[in-house]
Amino acid sequence: MNLKQLSHMLSLSQTTVSRALNGYPEVNEETRRRVMDAAKRHGYRPNPSARRLATGKTGMIGYVLPTGTSVDIDPHFVEFLSGLGDYARSHELDLVLSPADADDQETTYRRIVANRQVDAVYISSPRPADRRVALVNTLGIPFIVHGRSEGFDFDYPFTDIDNEGAFHEAARLLVQLGHRRLALINGDHRETFAIHRERGVRRALAANGLTLDDRHVCSLVMTEENGYRATRRLLEQSDAPTAIACSSLIMALGVVRAVRDLGLTIPGDLSLIAHDDVFPWLKPENFSVPLSTTRSSIRLAGARVAERLAARISGLEEEARGEVWPVDLVVRGSVAGAPG
Repeated sequence: MNLKQLSHMLSLSQTTVSRALNGYPEVNEETRRRVMDAAKRHGYRPNPSARRLATGKTGMIGYVLPTGTSVDIDPHFVEFLSGLGDYARSHELDLVLSPADADDQETTYRRIVANRQVDAVYISSPRPADRRVALVNTLGIPFIVHGRSEGFDFDYPFTDIDNEGAFHEAARLLVQLGHRRLALINGDHRETFAIHRERGVRRALAANGLTLDDRHVCSLVMTEENGYRATRRLLEQSDAPTAIACSSLIMALGVVRAVRDLGLTIPGDLSLIAHDDVFPWLKPENFSVPLSTTRSSIRLAGARVAERLAARISGLEEEARGEVWPVDLVVRGSVAGAPG
């Protein structure tokens, strides 16, 4: 079925049908749903070249993928991408990955915007005063940041979780349970999410007259092996922590293994709280001791970023608005009062 046939069947003009399919805001929601349902039911697929000529849009979302020997594609990225892809697929959008030198991503952003290869881009793993955010904000292309940067004198659209609040609440619970020596096994300290998590832990401790010893802070790529090595180093110190806040369930697997290898127990010798990105294949309640967590779905974040990008492409969202999602604290069996 082509556009003319679909329009005739719906008794609408080709222009109205085309605008409904491409998300133009002047088409009312009832007509849009009617057109989309009919297109799906009859297997209509717009010709990409014709759509680009008619609308000036490609139907594509872009992501600049940093590459190089120092770059790891971890499960958190894949899970986020799955959520983004689910939404994009169901809304006739495609995702384009453009590889770039990790130290010079700006050149690739300039190229894909100049060549009009995509309608919008998203930026992930932001750092303070992130050069990518500063650049894309000047290029005139719709964009969303997954996470937040800091240090700008302009507003920009982002979707983030309350990392500082989440780890503040986790640390506050541990202090309430009598723990005085806390450790933080964190992600990359250059990235804003990790900065905010450390800030939350320090704020909770400071409110109770305590400090976070720099020797009890580990900043690492979030893998099981790094979680294991960090925990061994922490627990073999003379003033070992009695509680650990951990930035990832994947790292927590390593924490649990290290505790077992040292002949210790959770929560008898060590209380543990980790961040749960809600991986379908790794559930905190299935740990040998059900794990207390701060919980927020990274897959849902991916879907939300795609939804907002689609709205910005169509003009339904224009303002530079930030979203910060609250994070749940789920208490299970891995926390208890401080030993001895």
